[in-house]
Amino acid sequence: MEIRNIAIIAHVDHGKTTLTDALMKQTGMTTGDVTMDSNALEQERGITIYAKNTSVYYPPKDSGRIVTKINIVDTPGHSDFGSEVERVLRSIDTVLLLVDAQEGPMPQTRFVLKKSLELGLKPIVIINKIDKPAARPDEVHEMVLELFLELGASEEQLDFTTVFAIGREGIAKMKLTDESKDLTPLLETILREVPAAGGDKTKPAKMQSFNLAYDNFLGRLAVCRVYEGVIKVGDNVFVKQHHDENAAKIVPGKLTKLFSFEGVKRVETKEASAGDIVMIAGLPTVYIGDTICQDETTELLPSINIDEPTISLNFLVNDSPFAGREGKFVTGRQIRDRLEKELEVNVGLKIDWNNNEYFTVYGRGELHIAILLENMRREGYEMQVSQPQVIIKEENGVKTEPFEEVTVDVPDAVASAVISRLTERKGLLMNIKQGHGSQRLTFEIPTRGLLGYRGQFVVDTKGLGILSSRFIEFRDYVGEVNKTTYGSMVSMTAGKVLAFALDNLQQRGTLYLDPGVEVYEGMVIGNTSKGEDLYVNPTKGKQLTNMRASGSDGSVYLAATFKLDIEKAMEIMSGDEFIEITPKSVRLRKKVLRK
Repeated sequence: MEIRNIAIIAHVDHGKTTLTDALMKQTGMTTGDVTMDSNALEQERGITIYAKNTSVYYPPKDSGRIVTKINIVDTPGHSDFGSEVERVLRSIDTVLLLVDAQEGPMPQTRFVLKKSLELGLKPIVIINKIDKPAARPDEVHEMVLELFLELGASEEQLDFTTVFAIGREGIAKMKLTDESKDLTPLLETILREVPAAGGDKTKPAKMQSFNLAYDNFLGRLAVCRVYEGVIKVGDNVFVKQHHDENAAKIVPGKLTKLFSFEGVKRVETKEASAGDIVMIAGLPTVYIGDTICQDETTELLPSINIDEPTISLNFLVNDSPFAGREGKFVTGRQIRDRLEKELEVNVGLKIDWNNNEYFTVYGRGELHIAILLENMRREGYEMQVSQPQVIIKEENGVKTEPFEEVTVDVPDAVASAVISRLTERKGLLMNIKQGHGSQRLTFEIPTRGLLGYRGQFVVDTKGLGILSSRFIEFRDYVGEVNKTTYGSMVSMTAGKVLAFALDNLQQRGTLYLDPGVEVYEGMVIGNTSKGEDLYVNPTKGKQLTNMRASGSDGSVYLAATFKLDIEKAMEIMSGDEFIEITPKSVRLRKKVLRK
């Protein structure tokens, strides 16, 4: 049986997972509403967070043709999970580059394509969502070609094949005018264009891990590409790790389990041969980029670099007056154990354990950390976190900080407001492209300037703008960044919030709480429009006397409250505040509760 190894890469929300699901459905690997995005957070947010493996078989066994196994890796599109994509590209032979037929190439399209071209891969371009009312497939095709040229593609890479698709309906066609009822044109293109996965099966086995997983019974699992030989359950192997320039660290081990992928399931198998992608168990110290081999003298495969973190924040034990009410796991030891478990699989994360009072967690961005916190609270954990801070480095006396490329699509009417806001935050406008009633603006901005801006962007563009970003590099520190500062409305008493009190307070700013919610002294209940902290009494009721005046007993009308979630709280919190995160609540509070 021949094997083809491909990855589907694209900007966020351009349809990677939908297309993968459609491929699995057409080839009979899944039925109904089964999706690659199996994680609850992925389904709620409509984004892929973790790279996932699957395989399909094509053509059907009854076709009379040789059946080929197509290993597919579905990758994340959000820049915070870019390190997932980079690792995957090392393990496959071709990429399917998906581009939205309306939006065209976006920041993450550029990032993933650049990495693919540098590795010498020849992409197959899929212009997806051609059924959109504002789709412009021919124009987008030209934009993709321009991007290839801009990124220095070779002559062979420039001669890419283009497929047009409607992933949601499971339709692909080679020309826009073709009639098609399924994804057969795409599958045939994969068989024709993707080289068969090779490797000498007679040599001692050699493979490389490019992803990690964790099982409560089996421990650490590694997803590997087999490059040579045949690997079997029970084999004794050597894990060779890049130690320094002159030496490799070698750890012996034994394979206890071997899994292959079929649809959304992992299937236990006894052996795997060169060219295949498998998951292995039994090597507790294996890490990304390690070479796993049967012969101790086997040469190391090139290392796989992991993107370094750009932000940090502190995780603390919750010590608020409401501590322990909702959480199942509330102690420092329990939080530490959970974070250690996360390090097994979340390779973009780093943690400093050296402080006795808190753990410093380093991540790729606000979303990267927010996903971890959201998963922890759903598992019953309770904790506090400090305001995210950008990592500032100092080399040879020069301070450097991370910079991002930001691309925004906004209506013409609000473009000036966005330009003004981002330039205030030390953003440099690099490019403007005029569209039909809209503009695409490209900025380069320090990550500090982008932190806390996404909520403001929604307000500035009235919800009609699209903002995307990708990490570029560390550059010289640019000094003070001007941001919109929020003042906090802080409760000066404990008790239940009353509608009468909120009716007066809503004139001062935006409220986070509804009537009837319990508060404690020092808890933040809203923000103030003037940008200064305001200590208030949200539990104050109406004075009950016999005196009456016309209009004094009118109804209370409260505006809709601003509901806090972890990401919103990270954006608006001040440096002297913590986010209190429990299984049922997300609260902001002052570090020092009593003024």
